[in-house]
Amino acid sequence: MKFKAVIIIFTILFAAWLILNHSISTEYLVSGALIALAISLLLCRECLVFNDLNLTPKAFLYAIYFLAVFLRELIKANFVMVKLVLSPSLPIKPGIIKANTSLKSNMARLILANSITLTPGTFTIDIIGDTLYIHCVHVDTADAEQYGQQVIRKFEKYLEVIYG
Repeated sequence: MKFKAVIIIFTILFAAWLILNHSISTEYLVSGALIALAISLLLCRECLVFNDLNLTPKAFLYAIYFLAVFLRELIKANFVMVKLVLSPSLPIKPGIIKANTSLKSNMARLILANSITLTPGTFTIDIIGDTLYIHCVHVDTADAEQYGQQVIRKFEKYLEVIYG
């Protein structure tokens, strides 16, 4: 059993319990802690999701930065897509780009791929080793490899700290 995973799952479940119950009375605290502990112990015998997660103040701060950057990129991409869709000439330049990542953690690569896919106008097609293949509705440059690095680098630098 992975103790680190049990602690993380317990913390997430207990926080969710407290948020959903809107109370910090003793009964709610004790029952929430017992239920969160039981679920954590029963379900986290082989939790590999959090193996590479760094539990440091710097990683926590970078997780907040990552969310802020993701939200900024999400909003920015939505405006770009609206502009492209509403333009009468539909000035798109679709393409599949290849981007190499330096991330070693499978979870970090998954989060990177999902962050790219959730951003409108891009879709991660495949991950093979350390290479991501990304479909883009509008490739802004002639150098597709450089564009691929631009796409992933804004997320990757934060995930390197969070997942090591």
